[in-house]
Parts: sequence; C-alpha cells; structure tokens
Amino acid sequence: MFIIANLIEAIAKLLSIILELGVLVIIVRVIFFWANADPYNGFVKAIQALSEPLLVPFRKIMPSWKMGGVDLSPLFAILVIELLQWFLIPTLYQIAARL
Repeated sequence: MFIIANLIEAIAKLLSIILELGVLVIIVRVIFFWANADPYNGFVKAIQALSEPLLVPFRKIMPSWKMGGVDLSPLFAILVIELLQWFLIPTLYQIAARL
C-alpha cells in the first residue's frame, strides 16, 4: 500500500506545481497587458497561449462588456486555482497518509 500512497503524494506535488505555474502565467500575462508588451514577441505569444485556456471559461461566464470593459477573468481564475490548492492538495496528502 505504501506504493499507492507514494504515488498519490507524487501526484499531489506535481498538481501543486502545475497550479502554481498556472497562477504565475496568469500574473505574467496581466503584467504584459499593463505594460503594453509587443503582441508579436515570441515570449508574449507563449504566455498568451498558456494562459488562454485558463481564462476562457471565466470569460464565458462574465464577458468584459458586461463589466464596463474590465476583464476580471484573471482575478477569478487565480481565485479558483488557489481554492484548488487549498482543498485538493491537502485532501490528496490526507488520502495518501491513510493508505
């Protein structure tokens, strides 16, 4: 059973890293937007390509035109990712500890 517990712990650590990187990518995208970064730059394109799948569901729920032109999808995406960090990761560690 310790093999399954170690596997669950490894999955929890990997998921935690992925979620943290998701938050980082969203923050970098927001900074690039504020700084008016060149949209044809390869790094800017990569950040946009990585962050877009995270933001699209929130844009569908609350389009920016309903919010006076303000795009709040990065804020809500980060909040949901943080909630996953606070709930899912400790839950996986507790499941691994009980095995």
